[in-house]
Amino acid sequence: MSSAARLGLAADAATVLHNSNALTLRLLPCDVLARVAAAAHQCAQLEVEVARRLAAVGSPVAALESPEVFVRGDHVVTLWAYYEPVTTGPIPTAEYVGALERLHAGMRKVDLPVPHFTDRVSEAQRLVADQVRTPALAAADRVFLAGTLARLRQAVSRSDRPEQLLHGEPHPGNLLSTRTGPLFIDFETCCRGPIEFDLAHAPDEVGDHYPGVDHRLLRNCRILMRAMITAWRWDRDDQFPDGRRFGNEWLSELRKATA
Repeated sequence: MSSAARLGLAADAATVLHNSNALTLRLLPCDVLARVAAAAHQCAQLEVEVARRLAAVGSPVAALESPEVFVRGDHVVTLWAYYEPVTTGPIPTAEYVGALERLHAGMRKVDLPVPHFTDRVSEAQRLVADQVRTPALAAADRVFLAGTLARLRQAVSRSDRPEQLLHGEPHPGNLLSTRTGPLFIDFETCCRGPIEFDLAHAPDEVGDHYPGVDHRLLRNCRILMRAMITAWRWDRDDQFPDGRRFGNEWLSELRKATA
């Protein structure tokens, strides 16, 4: 609220919209969305710059309220336009595919230094290898998860598909249904890699209908993505709602997918 006030925005109340590893709030009466995250685990400046540049080339992205990143103690705050949802149902596949195509087209016009997708895989691998950070992960599951990450990382890295700037996690939770059409949010996970890595985070039917997809690579990316998010659920500091239950379920799904 104090960050909004610095911009002359009226923010007398804050309503929590989502609370996970980052906190999302709706500020009223100015009707602005605030994202609050631990500074040590955030790339807020990169996220803001990516969103700003993508908006400039006409990509389907949520608008910034301010390009400034506010530092509040150990946390960072960014301010965005708030969009009233126009539907509670899933975005139709054709609209999802079209929005992602336009996003990728815009990203090919943006040149920014971002991590490679393998850097994100490395983070998951380090987490699995660190028993202090993942104390509840059983020994057999640790060996299986480490092997899956290593094997699929190699398989995806050997692909000769072109690489480009990616969203990193364009799943349905990061795509808003608005009056102006679907808009992507949350660009702190941006990386470079083949588009199949992005499509692995989208619903299966989106990847299946996206033009020019390498379906074998997409399958490998889907397994790699599932292994990564499974690893994060076992982090002792993870705040994903009901994360441990998902961690167990996804381990089971991974075993079936790699059998």
